Amino acid sequence: MLRIGIDTGGTFTDFIILDGRSVRTLKLLSTPSNPADAILDGLGRIRWKRAGEIRHGSTVATNALLERKGARTALVTTAGFEDVLEIGRQNRPRIYSLVPSRPEPLVPARLRFGVTERTLYDGAILVPLDPRGLPGLAAKLRAAGVESVAVCLLFSYANPLHEKQIGRALENLKVPLSLSHEILPEFREYERTSTTVVNAYLAPVMGRYLADLEKRLGRRSTLRVMQSNGGAVRARVAIREPVRTILSGPAGGVVGAWETARRAGYARILSFDMGGTSTDVALCDGGIRITGESVIAQFPIGVPVIDIHTVGAGGGSIAYVDAGGALRVGPESAGADPGPICYGKGDRITVTDANLLLGRLQSDYPLGGTLRLHAEKVAPAFRALARRMGIGDPLAAAQGVVDVANANMEAALRVISVERGYDPRDFTLVTFGGAGGLHAADLARNLSIPRVLVPQNPGLLSALGVLLSDSVQDFSQTVMLPSADADPASLDSRYRELERRALASMRREGFAERDIRLERWIDMRYRGQSYELSFPYSMRFEREFHRRHEQRYGYADAARATEIVTLRVRVRGLTAKPRMPAERPGRADPSAALLYERRAHFGGRPVKTRFYERARLRAGNEIAGPAIVFEYSATTAVPPGYRCRVDRFRNLEIIPTD
Repeated sequence: MLRIGIDTGGTFTDFIILDGRSVRTLKLLSTPSNPADAILDGLGRIRWKRAGEIRHGSTVATNALLERKGARTALVTTAGFEDVLEIGRQNRPRIYSLVPSRPEPLVPARLRFGVTERTLYDGAILVPLDPRGLPGLAAKLRAAGVESVAVCLLFSYANPLHEKQIGRALENLKVPLSLSHEILPEFREYERTSTTVVNAYLAPVMGRYLADLEKRLGRRSTLRVMQSNGGAVRARVAIREPVRTILSGPAGGVVGAWETARRAGYARILSFDMGGTSTDVALCDGGIRITGESVIAQFPIGVPVIDIHTVGAGGGSIAYVDAGGALRVGPESAGADPGPICYGKGDRITVTDANLLLGRLQSDYPLGGTLRLHAEKVAPAFRALARRMGIGDPLAAAQGVVDVANANMEAALRVISVERGYDPRDFTLVTFGGAGGLHAADLARNLSIPRVLVPQNPGLLSALGVLLSDSVQDFSQTVMLPSADADPASLDSRYRELERRALASMRREGFAERDIRLERWIDMRYRGQSYELSFPYSMRFEREFHRRHEQRYGYADAARATEIVTLRVRVRGLTAKPRMPAERPGRADPSAALLYERRAHFGGRPVKTRFYERARLRAGNEIAGPAIVFEYSATTAVPPGYRCRVDRFRNLEIIPTD
């Protein structure tokens, strides 16, 4: 069966096509006004026959949230709790700001409606919901012209009766309804309300986009959408729960990086995805890490997502001199249109322009095989930048742009490693994205990372990750149970109820019993703590909690009482994976792939550099730096003091020579 993986990024839309016999690739400029246009254009170019499975890493939900272009949304909640969204937490992200500010809520006060009811923490009904008031509530919502409704009642995770009643009463509005006990049946009112509201805010946007895309694809094709948890689901699930797709594209990249590294023999990796708009980094220590504590566009998102840290540093990140005379890079990006200056239409300097001026990119080697770089337009812009910096040397200005971008990305890698108790020296840096290979070795040197791994088709790895991913869904239930009172039989019963729902959902996805895998997870904390740790469930869960607490925070107290906060079940529908055959290593001489020798700048000085074409490299080839490796989807730099070896899977392995 034809299978196509598609990743829509801020600058490029990438395609990986598997037909059972070969792997084909395609890279096109994205169409921000309607991402589906680039998708249909690409499918037309590969002569797609409207059959098979299409898997899509989408930025539609992300962009709608970042740009606040979602639907007109209402919130229905317990009377007296209408302002939870606005009150939020007492945390101050910018602690030294003299004039701190909060983001405007996605739902304004006039669209927040309280209903008289009260459910207690244990699920008992204190104040019944009066159904006679629900027609009036529906009338108010209709009069307000809302396009979507979020329903989040106090303690509904313990007893969803009232939310279900409200949901039935509002069905006639014919707008998407997001009920918190379905979206996130967990405690913490602010986070649960925020997650439910974000889901409602995005549902009409995602619904229109995916419905239109499915229509244009045709009925013979199955469309699956990548979720933030690293698994793909059918479009109808993504339409109902778009909040689970906010990190869709970056999640595909982490899956691709992990699978590539695992096959190459590396179980501890830092994934480094540098695209045109941003850089996404993640740490995998024996597996992909999942978190339920993400914050996106300043809004808490409580559903499980891959633990990814993002900074506004990409190939298209704009460089400028600020009011204080300091050189800045990002977070604003030139995007796909107009793009960097060297693309031919832009007029603002980017990181890609800097790499071109420094000779690490070449105008006679088009990006993506078709995008010619205009070197003649870049030099005047850097002369002007150098004057603003007061240095006069455009090459030094270009090196400064690269150095500042590297500093931003190095800080991101420190956040996920050093700041969480991990030593970067124990990990391999897996770099991908169109721009990642140009910067990875410098970052590895700065962080003492011993090895850089560059997969095949690094600029398309997120699309490959979408294809490699299984179908994954998460189910949870907050229980707030002292560990001392935890009866194994009772816990098993609760898990089985979650598993029943998980199996039913995966069968609706079309998976047979033999292809479904269930995982039990548990969230625990010490009594009195505000936050918990999540880890795989076992009969020795309390001992495991102490061990993990020691690893994460540096201490543990086995005599202190603990409690079970939330039970989780992750269900995985296994999908066929493309085969990645190994190649027998040959001779070390890479001369068959040599294109030419030219000067390029490394560390602020010009050096004679060899340029290679990756498609002609073979397993066993070794390249001494300084060198540049060109390929269809990306460019990789091997600086002086490094060497590169092609492994049996034709990954590039870059290590120091000393």
